[in-house]
Amino acid sequence: MSEARIYRPARNAMQSGRANTSHWVLEYAPEAALRPDALMGWAGQGSTRDQLRLSFASLEEATAYADRQSLDYRVVKDQPRRSRPRSYAANFR
Repeated sequence: MSEARIYRPARNAMQSGRANTSHWVLEYAPEAALRPDALMGWAGQGSTRDQLRLSFASLEEATAYADRQSLDYRVVKDQPRRSRPRSYAANFR
């Protein structure tokens, strides 16, 4: 039976807003350890399932998909946002 992880992606370090962080992502757990390719030396494995990322609009849709596919899944809740309000004058101290 396959294992999956459902989470909400964190924002990119280059973005200041919260765009593209409202959807949920389902990723499969790696089935085997990575092994080096004999010819090129790149790390890889025989399964292409690690390359698959499914996006869903809500957590309920993602868990319903995992239930339909009979996947063992784990939901990772996101950390609460901490905002530190500052004044404009603090930039010049």
